Amino acid sequence: MSVEKKIKTRIKRQMHIRKKVFGTAQRPRVSVFRSNKHIYAQAIDDENSRTIAAASDYSEKKTKQAKAVKAGEVGKKLGEILLKKGIESIVFDRRGYKYHGKVKALADSLREAGLKF
Repeated sequence: MSVEKKIKTRIKRQMHIRKKVFGTAQRPRVSVFRSNKHIYAQAIDDENSRTIAAASDYSEKKTKQAKAVKAGEVGKKLGEILLKKGIESIVFDRRGYKYHGKVKALADSLREAGLKF
């Protein structure tokens, strides 16, 4: 499969998901972006178009860890930030990425932090 085809199919999945997923101030949408090297997550209030919290492994020290382990740390960090702000429930937006590997590790660590999907 060519790179263009992969991108087009991911965008198609992303638009299909975004039709149904909507975040509020009490239950924000957690959006995930993953690149080949890093993973980013942010909690978004779609009613007011504001980012409530964000976390990534980009600012962390460069360590030799598996990418899924780094994603788990990002989820744990974002979970702590959201719990401090009084948010206990979220809507998970995987943005068209398959639910395995880094994305699954991030979601599992959000659950372990105490957030409900």
